[in-house]
Amino acid sequence: MSNDVEFDLAPDQWEALRGLRNPVSNGRLPKAYLLDSLVKLGLVAIRDSVPEMTLTGRKVLVRGSCYLLDLAA
Repeated sequence: MSNDVEFDLAPDQWEALRGLRNPVSNGRLPKAYLLDSLVKLGLVAIRDSVPEMTLTGRKVLVRGSCYLLDLAA
């Protein structure tokens, strides 16, 4: 039995999640409402006032990569 859960994220949520792959180097963070929605889904955690992707968030991003390619096309 698989514990994988499908997430139907909006394009701006995918973009915000994708933007958290690497540490924030340019000081630009996704909008607060996007972070809040991703935190509620368990895809992002806030540690020391810095958002970071959770293990679930990484899995969702990897599984959703095909979806992201479709959006770019």
